[in-house]
Amino acid sequence: MRVLRCIAAVALLLAAAGAVFVYSGVYDVSATDQHLFPTYWTIRATMERSVAVRARRVEVPPLDDVRVRRGVGLYREHCLRCHGAPGVAPEPFALGMTPVPENLAYVAKTWSAAEVYWTVRNGLKMTAMPAWQYRLGDDAMWDVVAFVKQLPSLSPEEYEAMRELGPPERERQPGAGDARRGRQAIQQYACVTCHAIPGVVGSQAPVGPSLARIATRGFIAGVLPNSAENMELWLIAPQDVKPGTAMPDLDMSPHDAKDIAAYLATLN
Repeated sequence: MRVLRCIAAVALLLAAAGAVFVYSGVYDVSATDQHLFPTYWTIRATMERSVAVRARRVEVPPLDDVRVRRGVGLYREHCLRCHGAPGVAPEPFALGMTPVPENLAYVAKTWSAAEVYWTVRNGLKMTAMPAWQYRLGDDAMWDVVAFVKQLPSLSPEEYEAMRELGPPERERQPGAGDARRGRQAIQQYACVTCHAIPGVVGSQAPVGPSLARIATRGFIAGVLPNSAENMELWLIAPQDVKPGTAMPDLDMSPHDAKDIAAYLATLN
């Protein structure tokens, strides 16, 4: 009992110290104040081990020249502004990020294709790296990986001379939506920055209506009968459904709209 009381006392002291630290405001969250080395090392080591463990389950397809040529176009469209390329600097906003986006030529040499793919697909917390599975199809993500693995061997002249092939079409998801994936997708489209959503943690700045019990409402945006098909239509093209609405077009894929609609149908 004495040992348990000691453990409880220590836990309470640590909790109190943490609360004092948080509410004192002493920690500088500005991007101009770099992490302490132990903080950076801990975050970096945790990230690398997390990626390595999860990437073990990834099966790598052939990364042929066709993938590389499709990947260079996707890279230029989606990755160049943050990561740069041979002879091309990242955009100024990316240079001011904390942490600074990785030099992918070094990543390509030190990380496996499976690890690069897992990171592209799932993104990384506490960085600006998004989960690209909600923006690109699986083939397109592997095309990006195929190109990234070529970066260490490319000169600026070779990079500029590379010709692009068009990306494959976005995959469509047949059948019923996946509510569990929809809960993840709704975070990736930043819906919580406008709506309070049960089960979703976010900025808590509800400038739009709460989505609590949305499955019980008769209409969507006051114009569409509330059904799974109409919810998908609303999520994909809100401006077409209700011109002038504050709901923006999020360039949402049919796959993601189906899954998000399935999640919203559980909010009853």
